[in-house]
Amino acid sequence: MTVPQPRSDTESQTALSSVARGDAPVLEQLIAMNLDSLQHSQLDQRTYFLVRLAALVAMDAAPVSYLINLGLAADAGVTLEEAQGTLIAIAPVVGSARVASAAGNVLRAYGLAAMIEEADETV
Repeated sequence: MTVPQPRSDTESQTALSSVARGDAPVLEQLIAMNLDSLQHSQLDQRTYFLVRLAALVAMDAAPVSYLINLGLAADAGVTLEEAQGTLIAIAPVVGSARVASAAGNVLRAYGLAAMIEEADETV
């Protein structure tokens, strides 16, 4: 069995540059899968994105999921206070460990966003 080796800095930079240029077929597919779900949910945009945030926490989602959803939530007018309120509301149900994990993943998502933005500036 071959164990995958970590990417080099050059490979990581190439991948980030690719994403920054919009060459991200996996992310594009993930976004496409969700295009109609807002309309079909019959929720207003803000509620929709807060519910999605709660689901991401419950699933212990990866940072990239937070990156995509929180960016769209911000575009819909969801405030930091509303996102924090959602985390407080769900903490008794999902547990403090999941909320703490989510906070870390959100920070990683913002780090990913900064790296993508930086890679975009160098292209």
